[in-house]
Amino acid sequence: MSPTNWSILVILYCAISFTFASDPDTLQDLCVALPSSGVKVNGFACKPETNITAEDFFFDGLANPKAINNTVGSLVTAANVEKISGLNTLGVSLSRIDYKPKGLNPPHTHPRATEIVFVLEGELDVGFITTSNKLIAKSIKKGEIFVFPKGLVHYQKNNGDKASSVISAFNSQLPGTLSIASALFGSTPTVPDDVLAQAFQIDTKLVDQVKTKLAPKKST
Repeated sequence: MSPTNWSILVILYCAISFTFASDPDTLQDLCVALPSSGVKVNGFACKPETNITAEDFFFDGLANPKAINNTVGSLVTAANVEKISGLNTLGVSLSRIDYKPKGLNPPHTHPRATEIVFVLEGELDVGFITTSNKLIAKSIKKGEIFVFPKGLVHYQKNNGDKASSVISAFNSQLPGTLSIASALFGSTPTVPDDVLAQAFQIDTKLVDQVKTKLAPKKST
């Protein structure tokens, strides 16, 4: 086989591999989620079409800001497949994020989606970190947009003295959120103290202090 023909075969193989690696197209008009079935095949089983109503595709939970009662000063209200069953298999979702003055949406990742935010009110400092540890950061204000690539650590902070809010869009029905601090210091069971102490080059006593603050709240 000539070098030219070999090169063509390699290119074709790479193209085919890339094609199969992408998400498959939907095979029906809709597949309203039926979580009660207990069946999951990279998504939820479908509700019988005869039982589908307009309410399966409706949600009014993003219309107004929510009360923020936490130490970081921000609150995420999700509009994903868990709230809108009609989103099942459609590959999109939204969230609303509200921030108190100086409120922070702490560093986190979305393992299954790219995120794009649109500022409704206020001004925010936003940024993400690449795998080469480069920070891409900017201040954005009302009417402006910023994008966080899939899987990369990112954050938003209200840099003003007034409340702010954004609408976030995702190319996933359930993007998932992994908060860096909570995952490392508030997991169940917990990550060993010596692992965290060595990773962050801090004393184990400080590790315990941080774990105490980030431990999951017990329901009453």
